[in-house]
Amino acid sequence: MSIKIDFLNQKDKAFFESSKQVTKSHGSKNAEKLRARLDDLGAAQCMEVMRSLPGHWEELKNDRAGQFSVRLHGGLRLIVKPQKQPPPAKPDGGLDWAAIDSIYIVEMVDYHD
Repeated sequence: MSIKIDFLNQKDKAFFESSKQVTKSHGSKNAEKLRARLDDLGAAQCMEVMRSLPGHWEELKNDRAGQFSVRLHGGLRLIVKPQKQPPPAKPDGGLDWAAIDSIYIVEMVDYHD
């Protein structure tokens, strides 16, 4: 069983599933990294597995609390969030990565700007 990946809308689905559109918008290196990260997600059983894979997956805070990011190329990040709302949490308030097995692709963004 692998992580279930879905999109917030059909426009996003069409964009993220088209390497041509991603390349046009964000360049070939980001398109290549995105494909690798989506392949990793598709092969993992839960978000906990992602901690040990390339790209530096991290849980976000503040206005992005409840979301994860992974590095692509340059400052660009892929943002995902758990489908279950509220998301599974640990007693300390952090996300329970091992309990998250379905996500939405939210966006590709450089949120450091």
